[in-house]
Amino acid sequence: MHNGFPELLVKVQQGDTTTLRKIVTYAATDRGAADDLLNAMAGATLASVQQALTGPAFALIEALMTPETRKDQGEAAKAPTSKPMAWGDLYASLYKIATGWLGWTPETAWNATLPEILQAFDGHIDQLKAVHGAAEDDTNATPAMSAEQRQANIDAGLDPEFDREGLRALKARHSKVRAA
Repeated sequence: MHNGFPELLVKVQQGDTTTLRKIVTYAATDRGAADDLLNAMAGATLASVQQALTGPAFALIEALMTPETRKDQGEAAKAPTSKPMAWGDLYASLYKIATGWLGWTPETAWNATLPEILQAFDGHIDQLKAVHGAAEDDTNATPAMSAEQRQANIDAGLDPEFDREGLRALKARHSKVRAA
């Protein structure tokens, strides 16, 4: 409706009665009850209809745009949640994910819901981890360079941040892979 959430939200904010009527009709689990509600409001003032329907319409749209809370939330849901995000910034971020990471067309991105974009992004991250491996899956990871190794590099006139033991471990691991 209205080419996606941005325009739909504008229409609801404006109190567009045609949009509010469609939301009531489309969202109703009992079509007869929806018709009864709308017929009962036929004699009401425009302001009272807008006041009665705008809040619930926003609540419904918010519910449609918000993914379910799960314990096993994916990468997209791990973003910091401490700062509220303006609508414009949210849509810009989702657009970047949909068109950049997921390769969707702009039309597809604008017509997708928040849960669709986030779930697709989680699936994409899972695919990348399956193909390329993930850092948490690397059980042979070498620990950070020790203070002794750093001092030995300084004493030898080498870059103190260069981890020679880590390089040796990496070479050994790759030679095992090639041999296999």
